[in-house]
Amino acid sequence: MGKEKIILTADRPTGKLHIGHYVGSLKRRVELQNSNLYDKIFIMIADAQALTDNAENPEKVRQNIIEVALDYLACGIDPTKSTIFIQSQIPELCELAFYYMNLVTVSRLQRNPTVKTEIQMRNFATSIPVGFFTYPISQASDITAFKATTVPVGEDQEPMLEQTREIVRKFNAVYGETLIEPEILLPDNSACLRLPGTDGKAKMSKSLNNCIYLSESADDLQKKIMGMFTDPGHLRVQDPGKIEGNTVFTYLDAFCKPEHFEKYLPDYPNLDELKAHYQRGGLGDVKVKRFLNAIMQEELEPIRSRRKEFEKDIPAIYNILKKGSEVAREAAADTLSDVRKAMKINYFDDDELIAEQSKKFGQK
Repeated sequence: MGKEKIILTADRPTGKLHIGHYVGSLKRRVELQNSNLYDKIFIMIADAQALTDNAENPEKVRQNIIEVALDYLACGIDPTKSTIFIQSQIPELCELAFYYMNLVTVSRLQRNPTVKTEIQMRNFATSIPVGFFTYPISQASDITAFKATTVPVGEDQEPMLEQTREIVRKFNAVYGETLIEPEILLPDNSACLRLPGTDGKAKMSKSLNNCIYLSESADDLQKKIMGMFTDPGHLRVQDPGKIEGNTVFTYLDAFCKPEHFEKYLPDYPNLDELKAHYQRGGLGDVKVKRFLNAIMQEELEPIRSRRKEFEKDIPAIYNILKKGSEVAREAAADTLSDVRKAMKINYFDDDELIAEQSKKFGQK
């Protein structure tokens, strides 16, 4: 029997999930879940990791656990096919991270490009919380605990995964082949790598107030799309417009399908023709935004309705998370047992050790 194929993915519960999460990972997760190519799929709500830079605001993390779980279920994550669990409920992860810390140097963590960027973004500069600084190690424990063979992430997370692989190689070299080295699975649609915010800023984030949430009402969705950043130089309909850096067209690249034209904009055969018209002038922003609104409403309406259904029974959602956390804990405990054995710290399960020590001290 070949090695099991296991996926691990995660989100930090610091807010409701937005369409950046959807095109970047959620949609793909549902496809992977339903592809039957994987033996197990673990989806983690990374609350402990969210606390590394929200330690003074535990209520924010606590409130958003359920929001993230509802978004998962509404998007089509199926708890009978995927294990959804909460990171802090798996204490084995802390113990693994504690052992892995001995295999990584401070200078190696300082060189991690993802950590560098995140530290700048959060203005930590000279006062970096240790928990935040070591989160690549914690991430390695999350991935290896579930024996994940595949980790679907964006390109910006490649340095993190490389760090996990280094830890795995070092552990296996020191203690013997125990841990599994994961592979990265990058998004297959380049438009989905990073959706900009509605204001045209590179990142969609709650603090910038430029997100479109998956749970957005139809009215709010329309308002946000109609107010989207386009080409600031495109002042009159007859002016030529730019596609590059134009948020509306970035979203069309990510969401538009050929059949949408027939349905909502029959004057154009495809997206290339629409872009060409915009570029030569004579096409107004309002018309393009209305088209995008129709597409986005169609995409988000089923998610919105499913979420409303799940919201009717919140205790059931907590039950799904509890059961998922029990399954995840069992898997992590298995790995931890292998790790302790490899590191020779499984004293009470090691009959050979006890016999050997007895012999040494002359006991028959």
